[in-house]
Amino acid sequence: MIFQIGALGIGAAVALTAMVIGNYLQDRNVVRDSLRQLDGGFENESQRDEELLAPLAQRAFGPVINTLVEAGRRYSPSGYIESVKVKLSNAGETDPKAIDRHLLLRVLGIAAVPFVVLAFWVFNVVPLGGLVKLGAFVISMAILVKGADISLDRKVEKRQHTMLLALPDVLDLLTISVEAGLGFEQALDRVVGAMPGELSDEFSRYLGETAAGASRADALRALDERIGLPEVRAFVMALLQADKFGVSIGQVLRAQADDMRIRRRQAAQERAMKAPVKMLIPMVFCIFPLLFIVVIGPAVINISQNF
Repeated sequence: MIFQIGALGIGAAVALTAMVIGNYLQDRNVVRDSLRQLDGGFENESQRDEELLAPLAQRAFGPVINTLVEAGRRYSPSGYIESVKVKLSNAGETDPKAIDRHLLLRVLGIAAVPFVVLAFWVFNVVPLGGLVKLGAFVISMAILVKGADISLDRKVEKRQHTMLLALPDVLDLLTISVEAGLGFEQALDRVVGAMPGELSDEFSRYLGETAAGASRADALRALDERIGLPEVRAFVMALLQADKFGVSIGQVLRAQADDMRIRRRQAAQERAMKAPVKMLIPMVFCIFPLLFIVVIGPAVINISQNF
């Protein structure tokens, strides 16, 4: 009997202790949840105040711009965004939002296509007719749909042409510095300081990557991907092979410098050979008609007056 009473007492004490601990933990959780709600309220108020401090244009057009960019990402063809990222890297764009700006321009251009169709063929806003109107319409469509891509391609082409012209001179100075006894990175640092430009900026980024711990091979491959020139790719592959097989970097640089000078001279000769063909188009359509008017015009007037 005494044992049963003791067991009941111990059970009641344990139950009472568990109830007290449970009530304490429940009250603690309630207090914690209340504090979290208060903190969340303060955070929401702080975030709301920061949003209200933003400019009116950003608050008004920001959601619309984000929606258009998201639409551009969703409905772009497969692989298009990756190709644009490569082109932006080749154009020297380091801003992460550059891809969003490009997609925004592309979406705005495509969205303006129906309005241009209405302006040309429904409301006749453009006072043209016949084939001239059709040509203007086709050109307008091409600009709206492909204008952003064409502009980016032109920017990439201009930057690559600038670096291609500077590459032989940079390699010459790099070769001289290496043959004078400097290491490759030290010689490249000297070239960057002596010859500023787009190519030197890329080499400076290469030096920063190697200083941060990247291997020479990885930094050179990243340099090749950022520039995207076949000549730079050949230069990078030659350096990688020289580093792999233990060939003298000075000899490799000397051969690459000679090859780059030959390629630059051949490119200049190619452009010179294309010049007469390019000049033929404005001569035929702009200069020759005026010459015919000046030479044959008086004879045609005299003949018409006599007969």
